[in-house]
Amino acid sequence: MSTETPLLIILGPTASGKTHLATRVAHEISGEIISADSRQVYRQMDIGTGKDLDEYIVNGEYIPTHLINIRDAGDKYNVNDFQHDFADAYQQILANGRVPIVCGGTGFYIYALLKGHANDTVPVNDALRAELEALSNDQLTARFQASDSAYHALADISTRKRLIRALEIAAFLHDHPETDIAFGDEANAYPALIFGLNPPVETRRERISKRLSTRLKQGLIEEVQSLLNQDITPDSLIYYGLEYKYVTLYVTGAMTFEEMHSKLETEIHRFAKRQMTFFRKMEKDGLKINWIPDQWSESEKIRFIIARYREFKSGNAGNM
Repeated sequence: MSTETPLLIILGPTASGKTHLATRVAHEISGEIISADSRQVYRQMDIGTGKDLDEYIVNGEYIPTHLINIRDAGDKYNVNDFQHDFADAYQQILANGRVPIVCGGTGFYIYALLKGHANDTVPVNDALRAELEALSNDQLTARFQASDSAYHALADISTRKRLIRALEIAAFLHDHPETDIAFGDEANAYPALIFGLNPPVETRRERISKRLSTRLKQGLIEEVQSLLNQDITPDSLIYYGLEYKYVTLYVTGAMTFEEMHSKLETEIHRFAKRQMTFFRKMEKDGLKINWIPDQWSESEKIRFIIARYREFKSGNAGNM
């Protein structure tokens, strides 16, 4: 995919400050944000997905955004949908003469942009899914780790539904060893320079806990109740995981508030850890991530990102 305008990617785990930094960089270099978040595509799912739409106004200027609020709550959205929607957004940004800035924490989506993705060719196995749904997350993880599959290095197992899909793909590859679902079609990959945010674990944990309390006060429970009032089924919301799963269980009486808050907080911490695990997998597969020191000031981070991106774009970057 030849182009003179490479992607500028800012990734990191939840609560790492990605959106804030990406919008400030966009403001400085006439950029537009393409969200790489698997849940922010849904309308009316604002608080739980952390859209933080006020972050997109910088010094009175609105930073254009893409792939946020493009699907109705209750719909299903996957990496193949993302790739198609991303291509349209990317071309629109180029037509506007602006810089495409990818911001998000769904590593599998970003990975697919840079390495290609062919797993849509693996069919759904309803019988296997029914069997797997009866297992706990720990049992699913153990089963995946015990399977002998080259897909281990590629799989995103950051949520239960992705873990089940990973097991489904691994089983298919075992039964059809002639199938090639490898990533790596460089001719169709987007050129990109990747920056990563990874605050110290204790800092991240503190931010996650504080942010959860804030979102509950801002109306997270009311947001979930409103979606249920629109005849979106509890199972549909539970499918989205984390905030929507546990708040739905609370609203429907399956958990007390204290149980919901405690369990959700724990699961968000675990989710952030899984995100970092996947980013490390990306690096092992040859995708260099320029990790930005957390102790740098915001202005230092912005200057560093812009300087490196301009070098990369000019072709004088070397191995970035």
